[in-house]
Amino acid sequence: MKIAISVDSACDMPQELKLKYNIFTMPYYVILGEKEYIDGVNITTNDLYEYVERTGNLPKTAAISADKFRAYFNNILKEYDEVIHITLSHQMTSSGINAIAGGEGLNVHIVDSKSLSSGIALLVIKCAEMVKEGSLSASEIADKLRGMTGRVQASFLIDTLKYLYKGGRCSSIALISAKILKIKPKILVKDGKMEVAKKYMGNINNCLIKYVEDTLAMNNPEKTVAFCTHSSKMDISEQICKKLREYGFEKVYDVDAGSTISSHCGPGTLGILFMNKE
Repeated sequence: MKIAISVDSACDMPQELKLKYNIFTMPYYVILGEKEYIDGVNITTNDLYEYVERTGNLPKTAAISADKFRAYFNNILKEYDEVIHITLSHQMTSSGINAIAGGEGLNVHIVDSKSLSSGIALLVIKCAEMVKEGSLSASEIADKLRGMTGRVQASFLIDTLKYLYKGGRCSSIALISAKILKIKPKILVKDGKMEVAKKYMGNINNCLIKYVEDTLAMNNPEKTVAFCTHSSKMDISEQICKKLREYGFEKVYDVDAGSTISSHCGPGTLGILFMNKE
């Protein structure tokens, strides 16, 4: 039984891992003004930020339709017997429901990651390990993945609230207060939703180091794989990756977030993501 593993482009994962595990990716569409781009194909995060600075308008992402998912799944099933597709949290997009509709009647198993970005990638790795081991059916693997979603620690520290404000995810009062007080909120993904878990004040790099220390102390990491994922190039990412290795993680990946995630959080966002023990 040949099982394909698939994600949408909200999954931020190094290309080396996508190639290693032969991961299929369904791209989101990113809209800048009246122009539509394909995430990971003809748009970069720098394109997003330059557009926002030039126009003052926020990029938009378009949900993937059921028809597009169906065509995408049918194409994969020409070479594979079944597909496990791991989606961006269904609480954050209608694409997950559309994936279910697009895969109806096909040998497709949809898993709601209840996460985003490299949080999805953590489940992909678990999925790939089970597929390689070969003792479980695609349905059984999908069920096991659904049981793991609560173990994914996905959080980020955001440098600017401008993008969240423009997207209607924070108030103008919160935006002004953050600017005056230099507040950097920690955004935690919990039960498929984003919430402000803590607020840090001061220089972004100092805040990031404290955020990493606090996050590691508050969790019980599995210490196999960790991601340091950021929406723009940040020199401190090397220091954070070193800190994660010193903590004991066997594999640490320094990852650039794609256009789908970056369009909602803006530049200067960095998070650490890992699996907690059972």
